[in-house]
Amino acid sequence: MTRPTARVLALLELLQTGGTHTVGELAGRLGVDERTVRRYVTHLTDLDIPVRSVRGRYGGYRLAPGYRMPPLMLTDDEAVAVLLGLLTSRGADRPTAAARSADSATAKLRRVLPPRLTARLDALINTVEFTADTRPEAAVETAVLLRLAEATREHRPVAIGYTDRNGRSSQRTVHPYGLVDHSGRWYLTGMDSNSAELRQFRLDRITTVSTQPGTFAPPTEFEPAAHLLSAFANAPYRHEVSIRVQGTLTQVRPLLPATIATVHEIDSQPPDTTPWVRIRIRAEQLDWIPALLAGLNRPFIIEHPDTLNDAVRALARRLTAAADADADTEPIGTSQDDLSLLPTAAP
Repeated sequence: MTRPTARVLALLELLQTGGTHTVGELAGRLGVDERTVRRYVTHLTDLDIPVRSVRGRYGGYRLAPGYRMPPLMLTDDEAVAVLLGLLTSRGADRPTAAARSADSATAKLRRVLPPRLTARLDALINTVEFTADTRPEAAVETAVLLRLAEATREHRPVAIGYTDRNGRSSQRTVHPYGLVDHSGRWYLTGMDSNSAELRQFRLDRITTVSTQPGTFAPPTEFEPAAHLLSAFANAPYRHEVSIRVQGTLTQVRPLLPATIATVHEIDSQPPDTTPWVRIRIRAEQLDWIPALLAGLNRPFIIEHPDTLNDAVRALARRLTAAADADADTEPIGTSQDDLSLLPTAAP
């Protein structure tokens, strides 16, 4: 969108607030001269937008009484795509100015959408959460996302068809507590009737969804995003890793992704000594953990498994060989597994 076009739309936005606006006021708000304001008004009238000129001491411009912008003609899928982009900008760790711009754009979008769609999108705005980790979005059916958002807001149970990671299909009833966007995937957190446990469901694996009669009372002060991250960090995996790291919780916890590691204080530490914490990691493979530990840049002791010590020594040998290699010889590098394969849990 060119700058003049954006300012013409900004003029229309100002006029829609109601009342008569002087040319000087509009020029100041838009950052242009009065002659340019009159040219922008001409653009709007050429588009059959009824801008009226008011003469006299308190004259200026106003919209014709009763005029409203027509509803924005977006399909449900298009509206959700635009809204999710705005919500991601608002929910991620962005500068305050960017967050304010996203909020402003969201408000404008809501004003020009048909009432039927606005009500459903309001449910989405008020129920979704985002983690800091963002990656390319996995495709999710718009109808599934909107229906789950409505059920979450209204505390209504839903019946879903679900296909798990092993390809097994099942039907179950869920009390939806929250929707979370994490690492490019949407998750539903709620009480699962099949297991009577709190569970996470990937939305791209939900094949059908229907709202059921009745309502439920969600747990108080439940935080869907925090629960999802904790569930990922505590999910069952092949290896149970325990490592002591020198430092306090405040120093060590920010160094580790919450989805793969938990950090705990160690009880009964001698007073007046350097503090240590214990890291617990569940992993299918151990080959990425040595690089993670090296990146901590803190003393550590591997408690178990013993095979992790061997993996750390192997990484140390590769790094030493790379550092000692002659510049004219074929370089000996660290594998991508060592440096970049931090896993993303996705049950």
